[in-house]
Amino acid sequence: MKVAVDQGRCVGAGMCAMTAGEVFEQQEADGLVALRMTEPPEHLRDHVEEAEQLCPSRAITVAPTAP
Repeated sequence: MKVAVDQGRCVGAGMCAMTAGEVFEQQEADGLVALRMTEPPEHLRDHVEEAEQLCPSRAITVAPTAP
């Protein structure tokens, strides 16, 4: 899977960092989302997809990678 974030849409709710802290973090300066990794390992899929669903501003996009 490939993960992307749109900081322009992010409202700093922090649900992503609480749900999948291995993949997402909040920047100290403004509280906006930052990616720790763009292609997380498969064992984190459920957490990453949950973070995508919980994001109130829909700033997270999860897409499959080519096999």
